[in-house]
Amino acid sequence: MGEDGRDGDAERSRIVRAAQRGDAFAMDELITLLTPYVGRLCAGIAQEDAADAMQEVFIAVFRNIGRLERPEALFGWVRTIAVREAVRVARERRRHVPTADLEDVPSPGDPLLGGELQDVLRRLSPEHRSVLLLRHLEGLSEQAVARLLELPVGTVRSRLFRARVSFRRSWR
Repeated sequence: MGEDGRDGDAERSRIVRAAQRGDAFAMDELITLLTPYVGRLCAGIAQEDAADAMQEVFIAVFRNIGRLERPEALFGWVRTIAVREAVRVARERRRHVPTADLEDVPSPGDPLLGGELQDVLRRLSPEHRSVLLLRHLEGLSEQAVARLLELPVGTVRSRLFRARVSFRRSWR
């Protein structure tokens, strides 16, 4: 699959169409294609429950693959499913993470930095994590995040504001 451009799009379309017809090999190819992307989204939102969220995403994808009208929209369609499922799983299994005092913030390049970031993100609600990650990691506009989460743009903006404030407060 490692092709870019039209050849890659054609191959992706072929896989989606075959999966829609129930081809088990195409389903396997689809899992291989989507796993890194779905994993990244679920890990950012569902945290420790990412594996459960990923499982729910793939169940939803395979139940509904026939509804995907345009194979070129695969990643956008899957992103919508992944975010909704990750938020749902995280909300159902919300873990209370006690707020520990962070003594020293690690310097850039310090291996502890990744763990500290995960700790701070873990303290945010799934709703706040999802808007923060979609806006800043996925690079989506506030309007795109609103469409994806089926929220008014004003709600997305207020969640982003609160998420950023909470993130900064926890980081200190």
